[in-house]
Amino acid sequence: MTEQPRVALVGTGVMGEAVLGSLVAAVGAARVTVTDGRPEHGRAVAERHGVAWADDNASAAGGADVVVLAVKPKDVAAVCADLAEALGEGRLVVSVAAGMTTAYLAERLPAGTRVVRVMPNTPATIGRGIAALSGGGASVPADLDLVGGLLAGTGETVQVPESQQDVVTAVSGSGPAYVFYLIEAMRDAGVAGGLDAELALQLARHTVAGAAELALASDDDPTVLRERVTSPGGTTLAAITELDRLEVRDAVGSAVRKAWERAAELGAS
Repeated sequence: MTEQPRVALVGTGVMGEAVLGSLVAAVGAARVTVTDGRPEHGRAVAERHGVAWADDNASAAGGADVVVLAVKPKDVAAVCADLAEALGEGRLVVSVAAGMTTAYLAERLPAGTRVVRVMPNTPATIGRGIAALSGGGASVPADLDLVGGLLAGTGETVQVPESQQDVVTAVSGSGPAYVFYLIEAMRDAGVAGGLDAELALQLARHTVAGAAELALASDDDPTVLRERVTSPGGTTLAAITELDRLEVRDAVGSAVRKAWERAAELGAS
């Protein structure tokens, strides 16, 4: 049986801690070391998950086979500088920093470092996320499979060409906010119609959650699922007709396009 890799996690924010839980499930707490620029917070996270703590990035990465960067995009260059001398030949670096390309990381890490870029989303914090994985120039297919296994505890993983990562960011990375926006709007409409705010929110939350579960459980296209709810001359048809009149589908497409363009701008900066 092949020994599990030793993993270092740099960054223990909300997404970092979600990743940490998955890493512990995948390789065991004894094989994970964490570090964070906020020592008091990072130590508390390490203690909570029963993993080792390192005082700095280089110390955390020194004995690791895989280094996961869960830091803000603005901090990636500084973290790479810290890691440059600590990484041995052929190490695997995984980045969950939005917009940071594998080429950007490779330029700042030792030659031959294998890099995998990941775009997760916030439902990862409850194990219901989806993360898109892309390999850099030095990576091999086995690296993507390994990273998929390490992140399995955060939810689903898919592999995409890196050229599609900005679109993925716009659809699934930012996507939870679109759903929360819809829940807000449904709640507010219920309140406007006379419902108690707490009841309106309960109805909106469970309707969105249930519809999403139904879409996941069904092999049918969402268009078919929508049409099943839309009886001729009924209330749902009246609502869908109004959404079409207001060009909501086009508005969603435009919003995704704006997020996609912004992701590309961040990656180029």
